[in-house]
Amino acid sequence: MSQYKTEDILNFAVVGHGSAGKTILSEAMLFNGGVITRMGSIEAGNTTSDYHEDEIERQISINASVLGLPWGGKKFNIIDTPGYTDFYGEMQGALRVADFAVVVIHGVSGIEVGTEQVWNSATNYGLPHLIAVNMLDKEHADFDAVISLARERFGSKVFPVNVPVNQGPGFNQVADVLRKEFFTYKTNGSGQYTQEPLSGEWAKRIDTLHEELIELVAESDDTLLEKFFEQDRLTEEELRSGLHGALMNGSLIPVFAVSALTNIGVHRMMDVLAKYGPCAADFKEVKGKASVDHEDEITLPATEQSPSSAFVFKTVSEPHLGELSFFRVYSGKVKVGADLTNTSRSRQERIGTVYSMNGKDRKDLGEVVAGDVAAVVKLKHTHTGDTLSNGANPIVLPGIHLPEQKIRSAIVPRARGDEDKISNGLSTLHEEDPTFVFGYDPELKQTIISGQGELHLETVIRRLKQRFKVEVDLVPPKVPYRETISARGESKYRHKKQTGGAGQFAEVWMYIEPLPLGSGVEFESKVVGMAIDRVFIPSIEKGMRAATQEGVLAGYRCVDLKAVVYDGKQHPVDSKDIAFQIAGREAFKEAFMDARPRLLEPIYEVDVLVPEEFMGDVMGDISSRRGKVLGMETEGRHQRVKAQIPLANLDQYATALRSMTGGRGVHSQRFDHYENIPHDEEQRVIAAAKKEKEEAQG
Repeated sequence: MSQYKTEDILNFAVVGHGSAGKTILSEAMLFNGGVITRMGSIEAGNTTSDYHEDEIERQISINASVLGLPWGGKKFNIIDTPGYTDFYGEMQGALRVADFAVVVIHGVSGIEVGTEQVWNSATNYGLPHLIAVNMLDKEHADFDAVISLARERFGSKVFPVNVPVNQGPGFNQVADVLRKEFFTYKTNGSGQYTQEPLSGEWAKRIDTLHEELIELVAESDDTLLEKFFEQDRLTEEELRSGLHGALMNGSLIPVFAVSALTNIGVHRMMDVLAKYGPCAADFKEVKGKASVDHEDEITLPATEQSPSSAFVFKTVSEPHLGELSFFRVYSGKVKVGADLTNTSRSRQERIGTVYSMNGKDRKDLGEVVAGDVAAVVKLKHTHTGDTLSNGANPIVLPGIHLPEQKIRSAIVPRARGDEDKISNGLSTLHEEDPTFVFGYDPELKQTIISGQGELHLETVIRRLKQRFKVEVDLVPPKVPYRETISARGESKYRHKKQTGGAGQFAEVWMYIEPLPLGSGVEFESKVVGMAIDRVFIPSIEKGMRAATQEGVLAGYRCVDLKAVVYDGKQHPVDSKDIAFQIAGREAFKEAFMDARPRLLEPIYEVDVLVPEEFMGDVMGDISSRRGKVLGMETEGRHQRVKAQIPLANLDQYATALRSMTGGRGVHSQRFDHYENIPHDEEQRVIAAAKKEKEEAQG
């Protein structure tokens, strides 16, 4: 049983751009809380968060890790999230169940594309923000520049609650705005510090900041604002009582100066969080729907006494343990042995063994109270994004804002007969990570997998091999070109077959003409009299439509044309359904080749966000991919480029962009339209299709 009550629990996600130091900041907090006796390092591969084999090998976070520690009479539930854009789905799940976000910013690199992305995501969930400016022990660290840019990007509520005194190599001292004191830390990583009064210019500077902080807090609450106007100030007690409310409603975005690696400033940040940070009890009610199909909102009090409700934000399979479902309890309690309803899927679940988690370390729990986070083993029907609730008081909680897929690849089994195992494996991996999707494309005749980037897909394939013992190769997906016509074409096709018994006979006169882009395929009969019996007209259409699916020019689907049957002939004995299907198909093919056929290619709209200094490389690369730039706009120190690029030239774009921008550029892409393919490119595609067909025929 948890020793903490709902009002003692703080749930926060540690988020930020890659390499800002989120994992080491989480590690420092665990060390300060006494959960670990020494801090691990990324290089040694022994941090509490990054314990999976692929994380240790690549030295980056791939999975969101749940960490717990006691501090100041409170329980911190920290979710350390990946900063690499390939794994933003993990970050989204963490923000979904967090009560506030600690946004980590690199003290040298400053605000990056990823910083803005995680900031916007936290805003979309309605979460309060706090900022930790990390790496202040590095050469060229510039706290003031980060503050200035953060205010420019995120508003005037961004405010330093402490300031580094000697940033750069040897950094060990901060000036605290709340206490109006110097905090001087030992440089041995212990987190221990001494306090002393401010002096000289620092005293004046911090006094000024202290007064500004009082004004910010007063503006967050009408009652405090009245007192401020009456007295021209707030007492220290009023300031401190108002800080919590200011954090909650976003009137104050506090900034902490830290060096996680040397454990400087982390202890003070934790103290402020424990005293003033939003806790689970601050959120008085939980909102949802009574069922998946129910539109009206219902609410439950977010207390331990309410009917139970919990949200599953992450699923992972651990060796020797099986599938773990990570969940946050929003109301009531979740007890071992309890029967709950998965209201997202209308299935019953019995709660088995429940653990509090610290990376891979776990501890048995008998029950989990409202506001707390835990993991349960081997639920049968429950996956990421599902709600569990009391059957008598059903509720479906809002889901996770998942990013769209940015990259596609086709997979080819290395061994025959593995198709079922591969399908089961991919299905399981999708349930664990909904940002990974897969499906068989009957047009391309390929199994297509999609995700956030190359590394994301590589990680999926690695897990497929390790857990399901099947190997596949990744190959570029075929491009779904389209075939159409640019003129009118005609055909008079006779199908005649004599086999000794009943023969086959059908003659179809057909013309086809082009339609506007996006019109699809139309069919019309203008046959008059008894040239062709009406019963055979659907047969002709069936044959014609089969030909449009197979393609004529290069094996791709035909679009944007109209086929008209205007005459023909039949035989009183030998004419039958199959004969007119064949004649309809072949007449269409002949007419198609007579109508100046051409290929269309899919064009994707691409949205690229990059730091200004990489604009030249990015624009040149777009041009080299036959892309057209639609527009550009400035967003802080970044540029957003909107362009249209043929899908055929988008393969590996996420990797190329990352390489061009040192990992600081991000993009999204979506299908926009089809358009004519250039002649030389068309000839290449037709030749490749012809070669593939010849090879298939032996």
